[in-house]
Amino acid sequence: MATSDPAIPPTGAGNQSRERRRVLAGTMVGTTIEWYDFFVYAQAAGLVLAPLFLAPVADSSPAVAQVLSFATIGISFLFRPLGAVVAGFLGDRFGRKRVLVGTLVMMGLATFLIGVLPTYAQIGVAAPVLLITLRVLQGFSAGGEWGGAALMSVEHAPVGRRGFFGAYPQIGVPCGMILATFVVWTITAIIGPDAFVEWGWRIPFLVSFLLIIVGHLIRKSVEESPVFQQMQQRRAQASAPLRTLFRNHTREVVLSALIFLANNAAGYLLIAFLATYASRPVEEFGLGMERGPVLLATTLASFGWLASTLYGGWLCDRIGRVRTFQIGYAMLAAWSVPMWFLIDTGNIVMYFLALFLFTLGMGLSYGPQAALYAEMFPAAVRYSGVSIGYALGAIVGGAFAPMIAELLLTSFDASWTIGAYVVVACAVSFVAVSLVKDPHGVDLNVDDAAEGERV
Repeated sequence: MATSDPAIPPTGAGNQSRERRRVLAGTMVGTTIEWYDFFVYAQAAGLVLAPLFLAPVADSSPAVAQVLSFATIGISFLFRPLGAVVAGFLGDRFGRKRVLVGTLVMMGLATFLIGVLPTYAQIGVAAPVLLITLRVLQGFSAGGEWGGAALMSVEHAPVGRRGFFGAYPQIGVPCGMILATFVVWTITAIIGPDAFVEWGWRIPFLVSFLLIIVGHLIRKSVEESPVFQQMQQRRAQASAPLRTLFRNHTREVVLSALIFLANNAAGYLLIAFLATYASRPVEEFGLGMERGPVLLATTLASFGWLASTLYGGWLCDRIGRVRTFQIGYAMLAAWSVPMWFLIDTGNIVMYFLALFLFTLGMGLSYGPQAALYAEMFPAAVRYSGVSIGYALGAIVGGAFAPMIAELLLTSFDASWTIGAYVVVACAVSFVAVSLVKDPHGVDLNVDDAAEGERV
């Protein structure tokens, strides 16, 4: 395999370093803001949306209403592949940068509008219909976000540091969760739980408007990826990336989806389910812990996800992408059942410790993802390939993980069964990543033979 560094315009080493720093900042900050929007909704779905938007169901059966509220998280995932297809089509032809700016604005607009949406008590059944419509828009936007951010970082990286560079858009996900959970915790602490349920839940959604402005300015300052620039110079017309992708790279798309399955399932349990489970009343299959400390402990535990993700990117540059994934999934599977016995003590310190250790395996199985996926696909179909694989993995992994967890809990009244579900998911993802021949160091400029095909 070739190991030459991606071609970068001859602007000098100093300019290259500055541009790479801008890329890392742009992909991390933009991804943080994008996922803040997504996670604010996930937090709200667990804490307040059921009684506000599903009032008739909540009045008759709070447990069913909670299951349906978690299901609205999954609905948006179903539209991620469509977003990935459109973003991949545009990104492979017109550039990663333009698509990244567009997805950021689209996600932020949908999030802001959720913050001003009337509730069921105000407009009746139109409220959940509008809510789901905006969730679809969020899912469409998220489908195109990750692939562009991952490729901008990896394609700008020196060959020996692709994993570390690729970890920067990855840490935007735990950063987004930390920011979202911290904002929800701060507002709850200031105005109290009752006021938060009544009107304070809107504030985190409205804050998104300011974050979008910041992210938009940062991303506009980043240059287009050098690999994309080279690809544009080599061909006068665009290829047919989707057609080429599924003709020649179906195996890679399927494997990339299965590799992500367990990590995304674990991630959405952390994001949307665990704080809800810990803080709701015992009679509603919860632990009855105080919401404020639970949110703060979840925020602090998420720093383990951030640190281990960055470490996973660094480690995979040294021992390989596949080996790092395998270690991460082995750790995640080993802890997924025992952690529930700590959580079920109802002790906030044990709750924090359980989540913190859980995040370590998540990070090691997330940090190498951007580099691995980028190296699995040739340049002409790379955006489409990584975006669609990621989106499909999110559907089979995290889309309905909180809902599945809720159903397992209410059916068996035993929280450890949720851990068993994660173990099975880890086994699937471990096998999938083991089927990949580690592409560490492959030349990102090499085109697939089919790239020359025209529409």
